[in-house]
Amino acid sequence: MSTSKNSPSESPVFNSPSDDPQMEAAAQKARHSFRFFWREMSWERRRIVPALELAAVKGTFSDPPEMRTEPSDGPEVEHMWLIDIDFDGREVEGTLINSPMALKSVKEGDRVKIRGKQIFDWMYVVGGEVYGGFTVDVLRSRMSKGERKEHDNAWGYDFGEVGTINLVPPDYLGDAASAKKGLFSFGKTKPTPQDYGKVAAMEHPMSINMRSSLAESIDENPEMMRQADDHGYTFLEQLALAGSLDGVEVCLEKGFDPKHEAPNGMTAYRLAKSLGWKKVMERLEQAGAA
Repeated sequence: MSTSKNSPSESPVFNSPSDDPQMEAAAQKARHSFRFFWREMSWERRRIVPALELAAVKGTFSDPPEMRTEPSDGPEVEHMWLIDIDFDGREVEGTLINSPMALKSVKEGDRVKIRGKQIFDWMYVVGGEVYGGFTVDVLRSRMSKGERKEHDNAWGYDFGEVGTINLVPPDYLGDAASAKKGLFSFGKTKPTPQDYGKVAAMEHPMSINMRSSLAESIDENPEMMRQADDHGYTFLEQLALAGSLDGVEVCLEKGFDPKHEAPNGMTAYRLAKSLGWKKVMERLEQAGAA
């Protein structure tokens, strides 16, 4: 996924004070909900026609002690965006698309890895609308109406109302999309905050729709049980990390080994646990994977 003038590469590097509780609370929400970002990324890789216009993770970066100057001539911590995201259950990998203000250990264009605690934000865009963007929402809340409009126009995306952050497109939940303000409309209906509990309880639409086709594919191509991705993860393990209960059940029914370990020691159960996919974990436990 390449960057453009409407990508995070045009967004300034953000340095929040260590005593900014509002920003840290937003980052904490981003970390806790990262699984929904990764689920969407996982299914995007299986789409014939891409649906995501942008998918990015904002990470927290600092130089190792030996590279820091005394006294410091710049911020010790910087928050910058990554694209072309990969995730193996332990680390997020991506391409850095911001230029650091003061850090020496990383530069724009580097392929970098961050741990879960370094995730500061995430966002993806479908149909011009932004999902996620917790710290971005805090920044927008601190802008005037004019500044906010300028910010949104610079990105080229619809960030919605301040304080309303959706995790998934409304149609995933069977909800209607928010009405746009048209030529003959008189105001805009105030959006209803998305029910995060409902989001957590629901299966991704593609997971539901692929259940029968996956079963047929495995029957027709039994070698699929031995195929693995670049991490050495089988289809079972990939689907466990994506939180696909339907996919995991099909794989187990077709004889995939729930105890199989990838070269890095990860199993389907450990991958599901890394993102807190409880239903998937329970199903794998039933299969003897714990």
